[in-house]
Amino acid sequence: MKRWVLGMLVAFAACEAPVFAQVDEGQSGAWYMLFWNASFDDSRWGVQGDFQNRNWDAGGDLEQWLLRSGVTYRPKDSNALYTFGYANIRSGVFGPSDASSREDRIYQEALISQRWGEKWRIRHRLRFEQRWVDGQDFRTRFRYALFADYPLTSRKMSVGGVYASIYNELFINGERDIDEGRKVDTYDRNRTYLALGYVAGERTKVQGGYMYQHSNGVEKGQWQLSLHQNF
Repeated sequence: MKRWVLGMLVAFAACEAPVFAQVDEGQSGAWYMLFWNASFDDSRWGVQGDFQNRNWDAGGDLEQWLLRSGVTYRPKDSNALYTFGYANIRSGVFGPSDASSREDRIYQEALISQRWGEKWRIRHRLRFEQRWVDGQDFRTRFRYALFADYPLTSRKMSVGGVYASIYNELFINGERDIDEGRKVDTYDRNRTYLALGYVAGERTKVQGGYMYQHSNGVEKGQWQLSLHQNF
């Protein structure tokens, strides 16, 4: 299992596609994010979501504003969490223009958790998206993410502890024809992320790190600051 996990990380990080720069790839962007989830008392059902403000620069040049939420279900005696949700995304144009476009998205996902050795916490996320993007035909996309957390100051993710967090995510387009002869590649993008986190409370974590994104049009780094809150 350990060799398989390492192999997946290496394989996804190595994905390549032609790049045609449309933005300043040398300028790091910044993403500010809130992730939240809540479980209903004495129930296997819950809700989760995230709010993200993504910028082409440190702040002010909007790349995307993303609102996403969903209903979750965890089967009995299972390490899997299933979600059915909706997302609304507003995407901005690089530079001084205030032009933007809208996307509505429905998604289904499975999040499978496991332990690896004494410290590693591994999660596999499979997500299927149905997308309605301004000026495009209906589209779908498949995503697979591999997350790993490792406590640095204790054996477990305890309050007051510091931990390392990494992930890699691969995006694959479903439909290639998007509108009037325009096409996209099957490969959409790949994201690789490394961060340090702090367990601020029993239900609260804070992370700061760097994500490198390789898409079929742009290669760009993003600084990320995120708050993770359980209710």
